Amino acid sequence: MSKLLEVAGLTGGYGSSQVLFGIDMQVNEGEVVTLLGRNGMGKTTTLRTILGLNRPTGGEVRFRGQPIHAHSADHIARRGIAIVPEGRQIFKNLSVEENLSAFAARRNGRDNPWTLEKIYLQFPRLRERRSNGGGQLSGGEQQMLAIGRALMTNPHLLILDEATEGLAPLVREEIWSCLKALREYGLTIIVIDKYIKRLIGFADRHTILEKGKVVWQGDSAQLSAQPDLWDRYLSV
Repeated sequence: MSKLLEVAGLTGGYGSSQVLFGIDMQVNEGEVVTLLGRNGMGKTTTLRTILGLNRPTGGEVRFRGQPIHAHSADHIARRGIAIVPEGRQIFKNLSVEENLSAFAARRNGRDNPWTLEKIYLQFPRLRERRSNGGGQLSGGEQQMLAIGRALMTNPHLLILDEATEGLAPLVREEIWSCLKALREYGLTIIVIDKYIKRLIGFADRHTILEKGKVVWQGDSAQLSAQPDLWDRYLSV
């Protein structure tokens, strides 16, 4: 597998408050990788720093072989990284279709790109609500829209930050089904989520953070075989 994202010695935080202390991780083409840890351990800060929303104080982020840690968030997005952010952050004053169409791009150059029609096939409810404003959607529909919007950029790398958080069980299952379809599509994905058992069956490799440091990395078989890690680093 070729390396898509490489993070080495990443440090950073917010102002004078340091949150990250030498984060190392790697994501290969076609892999699904998770960032795990309790709340406040640095997962979202790591993602924000990779995305250029936070400027690192040290270390390096390379994407598709090129350093990106000194670039703006806009430049990094155009390079082909898309995020489904915690809280969805859709445009509530735009219709479903306008939310999707506004982000249409061909960043990964695939022959079978994500289009409006393909998004509607994946999420039939979005087709039904295509003329409704984003603010008129349920929480689950807004999450579908947030995922669809990210896919419309046709990214090389998709990041999902708490994509199933706060959803009703049936809607959550629908989102998991979508994520499995994205994996089968061959999309490279980074996931933050608290449903460890589902992630073990979905992801290839996992990185656990504790107080801004990597404390464990391994594959799903290794994580499944070490339930003590769940209690030590992941239980509330």
